[in-house]
Amino acid sequence: MTTPELVDKLDTDVVNGPQDDNLEWDAIWWRSVEDDVRRLRRRIFKASQDGDLKRVRNLQKLMLRSRSNTLHSVRRVTQHNAGRKTAGIDGEVALTAPDRAALAVDLHRHTTPWQARPVKRVYIPKANGTQRPLGIPVLRDRVQQARVANALEPEWEARFEPRSYGFRPGRGCHDAIEAIYWTLKGQRAKRQWILDADLSAAFDRIDHDRLIAHLGTFPARAMVAGWLAAGVIERGRFAPTEQGTPQGGVISPMLLNIALHGMEEAAGVRYLRRDTYGVETRADSPVLVRYADDFVVMCHTKDQAEQVWCRLGEWLVPRGLAFNEDKTHIVHADHGFDFLGFNIRRYRGKLLIKPSPAAMKRIRQRLAAEVRSLRGANAEAVIRRLTPIIRGWSAYYRNAVSKEAFATLDHHLWQHLYRWALRSHQNKPRHWVVNRYFGMFNPSRQHRWVFGDRHSGLYLRQFVWTKIGRHRLVMGTASPDDPALDQYWADRRRKTYSLLGGITASLLLRQHGRCPGCDTFLLSADHGPQSPQEWGQWTSTLTRALRSNAVVMDAAQGDDPTAHRLMHAHCRQREQRNRQRVQTIQ
Repeated sequence: MTTPELVDKLDTDVVNGPQDDNLEWDAIWWRSVEDDVRRLRRRIFKASQDGDLKRVRNLQKLMLRSRSNTLHSVRRVTQHNAGRKTAGIDGEVALTAPDRAALAVDLHRHTTPWQARPVKRVYIPKANGTQRPLGIPVLRDRVQQARVANALEPEWEARFEPRSYGFRPGRGCHDAIEAIYWTLKGQRAKRQWILDADLSAAFDRIDHDRLIAHLGTFPARAMVAGWLAAGVIERGRFAPTEQGTPQGGVISPMLLNIALHGMEEAAGVRYLRRDTYGVETRADSPVLVRYADDFVVMCHTKDQAEQVWCRLGEWLVPRGLAFNEDKTHIVHADHGFDFLGFNIRRYRGKLLIKPSPAAMKRIRQRLAAEVRSLRGANAEAVIRRLTPIIRGWSAYYRNAVSKEAFATLDHHLWQHLYRWALRSHQNKPRHWVVNRYFGMFNPSRQHRWVFGDRHSGLYLRQFVWTKIGRHRLVMGTASPDDPALDQYWADRRRKTYSLLGGITASLLLRQHGRCPGCDTFLLSADHGPQSPQEWGQWTSTLTRALRSNAVVMDAAQGDDPTAHRLMHAHCRQREQRNRQRVQTIQ
């Protein structure tokens, strides 16, 4: 029989022996690595909270030298991040275990001053039809940025303003929307004049000197300065970077938050209470809600909103930033405004938050384009292509007044699927086509017009099946780096897992989202999805992992042969290897 003590010893012998080039990546006990990083982050957070700057710097130096931090950062960049298969100018990626191990060993032993490489300029389409420039650092720079972020982020998490929600662990778009809801709801809402602001190319215009000054005596500030000034290569030509931080870098979103820290104070926001468990704003103070470089300021009068606009404009200048005058305006809550894909408006004293008209237009166009591109495919391919889109969009808008929008989209999609089915069988009568592709495929839903595949039994979920519910706003200045809030963050993760549905959600909830082999999270839980596209990717992540055997559904050991568990494939292999070694020893 394999005892836990013996298994732990076997694992320790493999991982924590001599730190040479023979690191076995899949044998690393990741729970120990994560615990080491989390413990150091919490110590930095607590020291920053207490105002002990000397201790903060000493702990940050320890984090930057930590072997666990190196391993954790390599794993994050090469396994968890969406851009893990995207190379920088050197073409280097690390998609295999030996490559990741070699990269970790090399970076951990690197002692010479770090020389940042230029980023590769690529463009991605924006929702308004324009293109957004991204800067893709080389793989080694991304890993180094992740190492530095683990040292820098907890210090600032203890200092950041409570209504800042973008690119921060444990916070997201829905928290920003919920904060606006609690400010504008009710008949007696006082702050009904809205400064709807937009910054012009914030990532590309941040002043480097000002940003580095914000970092103070941070031990790795020279590395940060090197990344900021590394330059850009576009179409084979090098261009220096004298301002801005490239979108695409691991550390760039956090640097933007640091550059914009203090915006609430500049806008005149004053608090009566500001702690872990809640915030209370002074009665005469405006309320500023920010998500990265998008923010709104809710004011008592139009004059106050204009004064805030003027003060913030002056505050942004030394930081190299400015308002986009075409997109920045002052509106009354009764006229409504769009923020993060939602339309927020008061109707006769009642606040309603709905998917914005622009968001509705984009999803209708995308659904139509996807169905057209699937001409000639079978029903199963249609279902697999559209399901992540439907899940993602409905998950993102599930906390708004979206029932009517969901029903509209279901009807819109049904029209396109009906035409697709008729086109696929032009020689068949309509009733034959209908009976083949539509029916009561979902036994729990008494709905005749569900699209499905009678051969595989798969069916396409509908938007209206998503349960509408209020999002629970993250409390006060709460941070996952606060050791006193472990249970609080565990409860929030459980609500997120339930969105997956089916047996996978049941197993995740039963296992608390962790692999029983290494006791680490099966799905990354630090930063949740922040757009319909990211929600679609997130909800299908586990399905893809199961399909590629990165995560396996394994029969649990014990008396119940029907019990199953989700676990990493390499963890199951390690368990089997340990059993064989124990049998050999015995």
